Amino acid sequence: MSDKNPVVYLVSDSVGETAETVVRAAASQFDGAHIQLRRFAHIDSVGSVEEIVRRAELEGAIIAFTLILPELRTALREQAAQYRVEVVDIMGPMVEALEKVYGFAPHLKAGLVHQLDADYFRRVDAIEFAVKYDDGRDPRGLEKADIIIVGVSRTSKTPLSMYLAHKRMRVANVPLVPEIAPPEELFRLENPHRIVGLTIRPEELNRIRQARLQALGLTPDASYASPERIELELKYADEVMKRLGCPIIDVSDRAVEETALLVLDLVHRQGQL
Repeated sequence: MSDKNPVVYLVSDSVGETAETVVRAAASQFDGAHIQLRRFAHIDSVGSVEEIVRRAELEGAIIAFTLILPELRTALREQAAQYRVEVVDIMGPMVEALEKVYGFAPHLKAGLVHQLDADYFRRVDAIEFAVKYDDGRDPRGLEKADIIIVGVSRTSKTPLSMYLAHKRMRVANVPLVPEIAPPEELFRLENPHRIVGLTIRPEELNRIRQARLQALGLTPDASYASPERIELELKYADEVMKRLGCPIIDVSDRAVEETALLVLDLVHRQGQL
């Protein structure tokens, strides 16, 4: 195996995500290989292209590009040939092939895939929201959320939040723990119908928590997984959810995808989405 760590410049007149995805996929085919990526996004001038090529020549880098504008593509190829820098055109051949099939010219507009797909931005925003307001981290996010998930530890609140985020839902989740009072914001929401509670059979939660403890290298008989502790937490969570007046889903033996469909159906039926 080579001890070299190749440097690849990702050059794009948009954000450069396509180039990075392709390069990482290619690099994954080489066992144990490492790669250094340098991203140059929103390139919009021939001068920028020339500067990047000269830097690549000094660093011995490969250039992978997804430039759409013809003048930038031409400049990059010419400069690369002059400085003997290896270049890979990631999108060009596909665009040219489709042009032949369709029989008409492409728009040649940078970043069009994201401009045409507003869902992309909503999805990114929802994912960032789910991360920021995961596990009751900041109660200020509750009023902004489309859906709020509550439940005890290990009822899949975080995986569910992330799955719903990929469906463009802004989701916050709050753990229910007897020793810690839920945030007051949870009881002062203008639209409390956005809250959905999760519960689970005690024996199922015991099994999940024991597996979690073992994965962490801890003894499975810790109080976190004890039947007494689980009963206490589930009873407390049930009391809180009744105070909230929220629907409750039993996640026992349910896949996250199935629970997500139930959550969406509940919130839709209450007219909150």
